[in-house]
Amino acid sequence: MAWHVADLDSAVAAFHRRFGWGPFLVRRHLRLPQVWYRGMPETLDISVAHGQAGAVQIELVMQHCDRPSTFRDAFAAHEEGLHHVALFPRDHDEMVAHFVANGFPVTTELKTAEGRGAAYVDTRPVLGHMVEIYRVNPSLHALYARVAALRDGWDGQTLAIED
Repeated sequence: MAWHVADLDSAVAAFHRRFGWGPFLVRRHLRLPQVWYRGMPETLDISVAHGQAGAVQIELVMQHCDRPSTFRDAFAAHEEGLHHVALFPRDHDEMVAHFVANGFPVTTELKTAEGRGAAYVDTRPVLGHMVEIYRVNPSLHALYARVAALRDGWDGQTLAIED
């Protein structure tokens, strides 16, 4: 589950204080060498904080730029709220095609410098949020395992770990 936030550091502190979630692995200004917005090449500057809420991994996302994106489709820079739920399909392309065939357009597709990737589909009319469909690879599993491992032995005080 991922929330769009207006200020990443304030959100990390607030989610920790309100819900006891953490620690958060903070990744600032992700390198996104390939971004497409509604089928057209685009640029995107985001920072994210990954944390654990019990067994569920959560993500806080802040978009720094004012470029068109799945995040701006849902929220202005100063607005906050649940943005998406992520899915780990066996077949990325098949799942994306299924959503598109059912009337849910792809808003943004991206690939990270680590080779991870995802497509965001606009399911807001039915679900109230976007759906992120991952391109699953070992690097993605390693990231999720790393974030989950940070929770083990957590002192409950450390808010964030910079990556």
